[in-house]
Amino acid sequence: MADASYDAVVIGGGPNGLTLACYLANAGMKVAVLERQHELGGGACGEEIPVPGFLSNPCGHFIYFFRNPAWKDFKLYEKGLRYAFHDDLGYGAIFDDATCLIGYAVTKMIDQTTGEQEYSAEGAEKGLKEIARFSERDAETAAILREKLQRKWWAAYQEWVWNPPPPPSEKDAMERLFDDPVDGIDPIYQAMTVKEIAYDLFESKELQTYFMRAVLTTDAGYPGDVMHIADIVDRLRVMASFTGPASSTVSGTHAATHALQKALTEMGGKFFIHHEVDKLVIDNGTARGVRLLDGTEIEAKKLVVSDVDPSQTLFRFVGEEYISPQLARRIRNFSYDRGNIFWVNFAVRELPEYKAADFNPDCLRATRLFYLPKDPETLADKHQMEIFTRGITEKLYLAVGVDSILDKTRAPEGKHNVLLENFAAPARYFSEREWLRMKRKIVDEMVRQWQWYAPNMTWDNVIAGYANTPYDVVQRNINMHEGSWVLGAHTASQMGKFRPCPELSRYRTPIKDLYLCGASQHYGGGVHGRNGYTCYKIIAEDFGLPKVWEEKGRPY
Repeated sequence: MADASYDAVVIGGGPNGLTLACYLANAGMKVAVLERQHELGGGACGEEIPVPGFLSNPCGHFIYFFRNPAWKDFKLYEKGLRYAFHDDLGYGAIFDDATCLIGYAVTKMIDQTTGEQEYSAEGAEKGLKEIARFSERDAETAAILREKLQRKWWAAYQEWVWNPPPPPSEKDAMERLFDDPVDGIDPIYQAMTVKEIAYDLFESKELQTYFMRAVLTTDAGYPGDVMHIADIVDRLRVMASFTGPASSTVSGTHAATHALQKALTEMGGKFFIHHEVDKLVIDNGTARGVRLLDGTEIEAKKLVVSDVDPSQTLFRFVGEEYISPQLARRIRNFSYDRGNIFWVNFAVRELPEYKAADFNPDCLRATRLFYLPKDPETLADKHQMEIFTRGITEKLYLAVGVDSILDKTRAPEGKHNVLLENFAAPARYFSEREWLRMKRKIVDEMVRQWQWYAPNMTWDNVIAGYANTPYDVVQRNINMHEGSWVLGAHTASQMGKFRPCPELSRYRTPIKDLYLCGASQHYGGGVHGRNGYTCYKIIAEDFGLPKVWEEKGRPY
């Protein structure tokens, strides 16, 4: 007899597992979430680093959970998940020749509780004028892209993101755009590399560099990669200055975890930490529960859902004898060599004073930036090679987050915290000793190159810096193989209906009533809860559960 019994057992308490658990509890199920770590959250965590008093995000930083339907469905804004929004600024880039390209938001957040936003004609115009400072032709291209985004592309992207992928034989929302003769996407872009698209669309070095680096930070795709067309569309949205205002999660990304946990608890759901699952209980090919490392058995009357990666789920929890040789081979071949990064959290006494402020003073207010050598050729042809062979590149192409500009809880009064990100090799490429050496070196190298853009960012200004390497990430989160924050490359062959492989892409597994909802599924890595939400749609179909989106009249 089992030691405890629930309708549904969710293995793993990350953002996707918690999101799914909330929807299952909302549907009337008795739900338990089992987490092996000392706290819930997975990548949605926060710590006081690099020194006490500075609240940083060591794993998930750039999160936009307010886009998830769970934000409204469970009123997460009333449970501690709040955002601070810029009035007018989006993403931007600062170049090493003291110029900058600042993006302006085309919408303003009016009401966080409803997600209502107001169109900003001023922001739309300013964004295109900024691009025109570098290239009139690129500004014209951006205007055309924006029109297509407004008419068709963005709606198709939202449909693609917030729904399960269709079977391989059916076209998804993005693929249907290839057939649109007016507002469609050129089909060649589904086969072109990021570099080829950058050079095909833009003539200026600034836009070429910015686009390639934006794909890298958001989708972990190198310039030589062929990405899924949905990821390309999402990055072209930034290039067209078709974005909402930049935002920061008040009190750090762990606030998303707390809000989801509160919502789950209010609906009667349970969660347990230090509960590591060892094996699935399987009866006649059907998931019936789990067995913990300590021997405890927990019954699942209806279903089990795994928020951990497919290899752990199917090789450890289930056993290879239950799956076909082809499926086993495809799981082993799933690539985790993208999304491996150096993340360094800095505590500073004063904000960067950019040389580019003479070009556009708004760069001083921006919270989401890239620091970019104006050298697209090196980024396109040499950068990845240096990452994989040397570890630390000669030129750093940095992504920057300065949340304390908007969120005063992040640092002591008058001080600031700053995240600097540069990509790194998979953890297996270097030894523990080499990673420890690079852990120290990358902090010094970032401070040195920071001064190319902001001369005041010397060690007199920097209080401390703490680096997370891919090796560190693996030790912290066993889901993130090779230190990959996207939990599997976002290349075209590993996204949508092919993620992580066609046999598992619709969240079901060869074991009846066992589902996958982790970041190795569609839509991939990041703190957004999308995979948990879309997995619920499949479970709702299988078990006849409420279709919340239809009840509330939403398109998804």
